[in-house]
Amino acid sequence: MLLIALLAVLLPLILLAGLNFPAAKGMAISAGVVLVTAAIFWKMSGLVLLASMLPGLHKTLPILWILFGALLMLEVLKKTGAIQRINQGFMQVTTDRRVLTILIVYLFGGLIEGVSGFGTPAMVTAPLMLALGFNPLAAVTLALVGDSTSASFGAVGTPLTVGLSNLPGGASYIQLIGQMITRVELTAGTFVPTLIIWILIKFFGSKTNETGKFKEMLPWSLALGFSYSLVAFITVHLIGYEFASIVTPLVVLGLTLLSIRMHWLLPASVYKNAWGTSVDSVHNNDKSASSMPLWLAWLPYLLVVILLLVTRTVEPIRYLLDQYLDLSWVQILGFNDINSSWQFLSSPGTILTVAAVIGLAFQQRTLKPLIGSAKSVLQGMKLTGFTLAVTLMMVQIFSNSGLNQGDLASMPTYIANSIAEILAPVWPFVAPLLGELGSFITGSATVSTLTFAPIQANVAQQAGLNGQLIMALQVIGAAAGNMICVHNIVAASAVVGLSGKEGQILRRTAIPALVYWLLLGLTGAIWLIFI
Repeated sequence: MLLIALLAVLLPLILLAGLNFPAAKGMAISAGVVLVTAAIFWKMSGLVLLASMLPGLHKTLPILWILFGALLMLEVLKKTGAIQRINQGFMQVTTDRRVLTILIVYLFGGLIEGVSGFGTPAMVTAPLMLALGFNPLAAVTLALVGDSTSASFGAVGTPLTVGLSNLPGGASYIQLIGQMITRVELTAGTFVPTLIIWILIKFFGSKTNETGKFKEMLPWSLALGFSYSLVAFITVHLIGYEFASIVTPLVVLGLTLLSIRMHWLLPASVYKNAWGTSVDSVHNNDKSASSMPLWLAWLPYLLVVILLLVTRTVEPIRYLLDQYLDLSWVQILGFNDINSSWQFLSSPGTILTVAAVIGLAFQQRTLKPLIGSAKSVLQGMKLTGFTLAVTLMMVQIFSNSGLNQGDLASMPTYIANSIAEILAPVWPFVAPLLGELGSFITGSATVSTLTFAPIQANVAQQAGLNGQLIMALQVIGAAAGNMICVHNIVAASAVVGLSGKEGQILRRTAIPALVYWLLLGLTGAIWLIFI
């Protein structure tokens, strides 16, 4: 039965990463097999299976809406020339690809994660990377790896607020877990910028003097990673976990820009790309773009950050938006536990679309190109819609498998309990791995923690382990799982025109995900000695 339960994990890995199937084909096969085995072995009735597939279709819509907003934003920025102006602005800061990558995917992406979450950062940062001359595979891979550390406190702390809501102890206990997360990240999280630079050089570099180009960045990348972890530690302890992934990227972005200006810890050499367009040609590609003020070019992105922040932190506005155009579907086919939420007005997709429209109005003083841009975006989303739909249907069958006629635990619970019986003595290594696998399957760090937190708490109690530490490892592991989350990969690859190449992306993002897991396991084991 364990093998049957694991099919939702093993099949995507084998078909996408192993056999290099396009995600549309691989996930359709995976969903079909999980559907049949759930009916035969897990005794799920036809009504339950149908009720599980319907929210899979419904949950596809808000993701497609976010994807539409991100693609429309990119189209608008291209038409107005703002993307060239943004590129020129980056080039005035640095032309080093290693530094640019950290600025965009780790810090700017971290800020987007802090105010939005739900896969939005990679869909925003990957097109920016592409516009800077990075090849599409590099852009999406690096964007996904960058959306990791900040996801522990993403969407104003949602992975903790919602993910740990089914544990006793309330808000005060969740705050303690948030503090423990920052302690663990002082070691494990410090290495994330270094991992990102290693991926850039190893997989997308020129293959000449790779070691030297990597080593010369170590002082800067490690100092940056430690600074990020330290600022997050201070923020959570002094302000609260909800604002950690908002305050931290902003503060560290300021410190990073200062280090670039003062040339602190940075090597004398400049690392340029080994593919396609050079940095200089991107910079000089559109001379007319230089006439646009930099603030105007960045206006759509600034609006996205401001609107996301306001709609999530200002309670009256949040309440008002959630009351109108609530497209959520609850108690599907009469099942109280099967629901799918979609607050349309506060959705990141709505905010991205509104920001794109306002940006077009300000930058070009006309909305005429809007319809053409929207049609162009929609035409390229059909295959992505199918892929997301079959993926999310499989996820919902997997998650709702506790509703069966065989009196069996749900598949995720069955997997976790089976692993716990064997591996409880080495649970500091298992806890973050379970978090990563949860995000890989369900597509959400929050859902991963919501699913596995009770099991993690039970194992910690029975094995005499520190519960706060185990919960922290679960949350961070789930955040790291963003790197390998299938529907994040599908959505982000669609933004840069790489639909069908998801297996290549997964093979590359799996490496830093595994390294991060080992770092978390070692850190957890060491922490257990002292607490």
